[in-house]
Amino acid sequence: MKFIVSSTKLLGHLQTISRVISTKNTMAILDNVVFELNGTTLQLTASDIETTVISSFEVEQGEENGKVAIATKLLIDTLKEFSEQPLHFEINNENLELVMTSENGTYNFIGKNADEFPELPALKEDTNTLTISAQSLLDTINKTLFCSADDDLRPVMNGIYFDIDTNDLTAVATDAHKLVRYKVLDVAGTQKTGFILPKKPANLLKNILAKEEGNVEIQFDNKNMRFTLANYTMVCLQIEGRFPNYEAVIPQSNPRKVIIDKTTFINALKRVAVYANQGSNLVKLELTENRIKVSAQDIDFSTSAEETIACQYADTAMNIGFKAPFLIDLISNTPSNEVILELSDPSRAGLILPLENQENRDLLMLLMPMLLNE
Repeated sequence: MKFIVSSTKLLGHLQTISRVISTKNTMAILDNVVFELNGTTLQLTASDIETTVISSFEVEQGEENGKVAIATKLLIDTLKEFSEQPLHFEINNENLELVMTSENGTYNFIGKNADEFPELPALKEDTNTLTISAQSLLDTINKTLFCSADDDLRPVMNGIYFDIDTNDLTAVATDAHKLVRYKVLDVAGTQKTGFILPKKPANLLKNILAKEEGNVEIQFDNKNMRFTLANYTMVCLQIEGRFPNYEAVIPQSNPRKVIIDKTTFINALKRVAVYANQGSNLVKLELTENRIKVSAQDIDFSTSAEETIACQYADTAMNIGFKAPFLIDLISNTPSNEVILELSDPSRAGLILPLENQENRDLLMLLMPMLLNE
């Protein structure tokens, strides 16, 4: 097996797919990437058993098709130190001896039998298919993933729920304290269905999608999913189970509406939150006509802070408490320059909405309040 490849191109593909490799692999072969040459197409495969990422690209002067597993860390650590240059690879298909030749040197190492690598799981014949642009999928993951949970007792909440309808796509993530519902109105399926994308594959997709254009084809059955892009393919397990009824927890009538500048609000929250109790991170919002007073205190250390900022608010005065990091996270992820807070009373969930949604998008965020000792 012989081929010539750009050092930076090979390094880029290896770094992208190697993110799937676990630091605690149960099989030694999973510390390797499989190189498979077919004509002038080189395919690289990395896996942690649950998730497999494949990249393919063209090389020069491909000869003698074959495949071999190569130690990922060894190869990446070597490639990092090369400037852009052609690298000549020659692999003996019999004894798996590998010789890599650069402009100034030669590097020798022994590969492993690629047949030891786990087989790619096959999807059932009755798969569902959804087509979405790479940028739309990236946007959907970015808008939702930060709200997913790390909960061993409720694994269905450890990912993004893709609720597919014949009219639109709704992506939802929640950790029981905060929730985001993101509707993509220009993407739809052929029937009502859905799947839960785990957190690790979602993060891998974020990295891949940032470099991709065109469409992504998502195929899934009741167990596995396959994401097919122009240069990459990812196959992963779904999270099995029923996602909570997210619509049931979204308040239908929060009559008190606040409109506020996003940047001003975030900066005030960040400054005041420094003085909050480190255990609770509680910030208090005191609403009066066209004003919000943001305050926090830590009685144990005798520290406190407050800021008053302008807003649009014409309802009765009220006080409500929120966990500062959660509130900052949600507001930071709204796309408009101004945000809307829709509130009911200090014990009910508040809604955070952009003043203006992006075209064909509908974003809603929910945050549970914290009780105030008043």
